[in-house]
Amino acid sequence: MTVFTCAGCDAVLSASVSRVALPAHAHQTWGNGVLLPVLMDPGTYAVDPAPWGPPWRSWSEVGADTAAVRGVFAPVYALSFAAPGAIVVAPGDTRGTVLIPERCDGYCCGLDGGDGPNLACERCGRAVASRIDDCSLWQSVWFAPDAVRAVPADEPSDEPAGRAGWELAAMRERQGPPPVDQRGDRSPQWAAAIGAGLAYLLAASAGAPLTVPDGLVADFFGHALGALLPAGAPAKSVALAGPGLSVPDPAADILLVPRNTVTGEPWQPPGAAPTAPLPAGVWVQLAFPDEGPRVPATGGLPDGVLRDDPLPPRPGRRFRPDPEVFLHTLARLPAVRQPWLRAIYDQVRARPYSYPL
Repeated sequence: MTVFTCAGCDAVLSASVSRVALPAHAHQTWGNGVLLPVLMDPGTYAVDPAPWGPPWRSWSEVGADTAAVRGVFAPVYALSFAAPGAIVVAPGDTRGTVLIPERCDGYCCGLDGGDGPNLACERCGRAVASRIDDCSLWQSVWFAPDAVRAVPADEPSDEPAGRAGWELAAMRERQGPPPVDQRGDRSPQWAAAIGAGLAYLLAASAGAPLTVPDGLVADFFGHALGALLPAGAPAKSVALAGPGLSVPDPAADILLVPRNTVTGEPWQPPGAAPTAPLPAGVWVQLAFPDEGPRVPATGGLPDGVLRDDPLPPRPGRRFRPDPEVFLHTLARLPAVRQPWLRAIYDQVRARPYSYPL
């Protein structure tokens, strides 16, 4: 467990929190005027290894060479020149902070952090964090990495070294909502995860068509892969691999693997097959779908009862990956500099909400 304190006066600024992987939807924008819930679970924090937030500089101002040094390999609207390593927590886990009135701007319904840190340490007045709660943005508090210190709390973990974050139980705890709700609306968390995963699959394909496992994997990836990659043989195969599964299929060319629930690092399979990482909570539902019985294991249902559980959620239309998360991820993969993949990037960027996404 960790407590974050002010780098200026050592005042406590957070509750005791434990680290988890940065959610794939951390910087997602969803819908128009939609009030999204809190990004982080209570008692958790995550670290963004990449810069995010002001100051921003346009692509034309930065140039391709400088952008590549900063890990961006295709044109984007603007690059962040903030310090990397921002720490995100749930707003309810902050302590001892006050709003900075002159930095409380937002788009329409709340704060968006566009003017820089809008929370100050209550004791010394140092700007320490940005509170985000505007519409279409996940509610969160982002501590500036140079404004806080991480202090170990007196709650040691008993997780065996090398195993933390790879337990199936931990992955299931990170499942989150189902892909679609009872109304058939897609989950923004799943849309972000599938958008990022699609970018990794395309990069690993090297431009060859891909065949994916039947079932949920095909439901989420099959249409977009078929539309974005050329048809015909020879095709490369995709398989799931990770903790709790048998030895990876030696015939598979690309492996869908989970990210560690603590560090976010992708699972490394034996061998040299390229991988496409997914958030652990999404991966575990693809690898171990819930296929429990729909009727009692013994006996029958009472007279007049057709079933004793709700119908499984079904999408009202084809599931669509989040195009903005797809583009954000693909722009940061060196493979996007290959002409065939750059053409896909440019195609989707020009019309992100059109076919095939």
